[in-house]
Amino acid sequence: MSLALNAGDQIWLLIAMAIYLAAIAVIGVVFAGVANKSSEHFFLGGRGLGPWVAAMSAEASDMSGWLLMGLPGVAYFTGLADAAWTAIGLAIGTYVNWLIVSKRLRRYSVVADNAITIPEFFSKRYRESGSFKPILLIASIIIIVFFSVYVGSCFVTCGKLFNALFGINYQFWMLIGALFVLFYTFMGGFLAESVTDFLQSIVMIVALVVVLAVGLAAAGGPAQVAENIRNFPGFTSLFAMANPVKDAADAQIVSGGVPQFGSAVDYGFLTIISTAAWGLGYFGMPQVLLRFMAIRKVSELKRSRRIAIIWCVIAMTAAVLIGLIGRAYMPGELTTASASENIFIMLCVGLFPSFIAGIVMSGILAAAMSSSDSYLLIAASAVARDIYKGIIKRDADDKRIMLISRVVLVLIAVIGVVIAWDENSVIFNVVSFAWAGFGAAFGPIMLFSLFWKRTTTPAAIAGILSGGAMVFIWNLLIKPLGGVFGIYELLPAFALSAVVIVAVSLLTPEPSKEIQADFDMALTAQIE
Repeated sequence: MSLALNAGDQIWLLIAMAIYLAAIAVIGVVFAGVANKSSEHFFLGGRGLGPWVAAMSAEASDMSGWLLMGLPGVAYFTGLADAAWTAIGLAIGTYVNWLIVSKRLRRYSVVADNAITIPEFFSKRYRESGSFKPILLIASIIIIVFFSVYVGSCFVTCGKLFNALFGINYQFWMLIGALFVLFYTFMGGFLAESVTDFLQSIVMIVALVVVLAVGLAAAGGPAQVAENIRNFPGFTSLFAMANPVKDAADAQIVSGGVPQFGSAVDYGFLTIISTAAWGLGYFGMPQVLLRFMAIRKVSELKRSRRIAIIWCVIAMTAAVLIGLIGRAYMPGELTTASASENIFIMLCVGLFPSFIAGIVMSGILAAAMSSSDSYLLIAASAVARDIYKGIIKRDADDKRIMLISRVVLVLIAVIGVVIAWDENSVIFNVVSFAWAGFGAAFGPIMLFSLFWKRTTTPAAIAGILSGGAMVFIWNLLIKPLGGVFGIYELLPAFALSAVVIVAVSLLTPEPSKEIQADFDMALTAQIE
């Protein structure tokens, strides 16, 4: 979709975005020296993050382009319910994760022989030894698989943005975005990624609030927006979902400038629970969990929690409202679920002078890049530190690990490009699948590892495998059956993994005294 801007507008947009991208590139170069000190600095920043950087970089890396394109797109296309319950679930998940997981994981990751990646934490938590470490291997493979999908979703965001603005081939711009993210992550590692994510979180929330305020005024204010969308059945309800009437090409029918909707679809209790289950995903999100491990002091996590939840609530509320305002302001402009994800772009271009629009839309770049750099780095660590050093060559030095990690960065980026090649990909759908994968594979075992001493090594393996496998089984085989089976795959997969962990733990011998001693030490360790 191209907005058919004139050459002058395109130039000003490009200048504004180029300024932003140049600032991000400089950060990557500045932190290159710190990143190259050791693999711990490259992958975890030497555990030196302050509370503001830890909180806001966690949220920025978590939300991705989904926040500025995917979530407003869902609200624009089918109304309030789906987007709002997703946001509510995520807000609750954010708060609970920072409240109960952050401190214990920060302490336990140090007690567990200074683990600096999530697979390494699981492996050391259960004291895996020898040449074969199944937990380490399985967790690393899951990270590679699902982060490749996540990286692809971020590249889709970049491609859609530039294609819409400049009308040039989607794949070309998607490749340019991929190369840029790869450059500064390659150079600066975790610290550069965290600092840029902090700055990008500021850009993201400012962009959302500004577009919300200006869009609301342009649409005639709250009363006029409500009047414009109230006639769309189910559009403003939390308990029903709008049902766009589509033609043979799967595009919404627009008659006389008015989008056509059928009878609203019931949004019942089971659907609400299923959608709100997005919040369960936080317990297994490596990009967030790593910030808990990387903060410099346990005592600063309370401040980080407050910052994170405030940012999260403001950003997601603004994103949902932008989708609703966009439907009121330009009701028949975007007729497919994929095209609807451009509503933020449409509002920016329509409401701001070109240079200002470019600055505001840098928020989309910020969202995509703040996530893709995290995903690339964590996937690289899974191969270089966890599989290569942890299993294949345990005496590998830091220089070799750093080399392997940078090679893997390139390979994962290539896989992400392949996944993102289809320009009709719906960002929300791509992200939801990967989110479910991490949430179900890592979420339950993270909680049991931190809070139940009786959890055994076989249970950890079974829990990770059953959760990850059920995401695929439910999404591909069971969910298409519809009805009660149409729920979000994260919920049944998370529940299955938790049940499996408990059952296998009770059926296998209790953990060794050394593992139980580590657990007790993590509860009381004075690590500040």
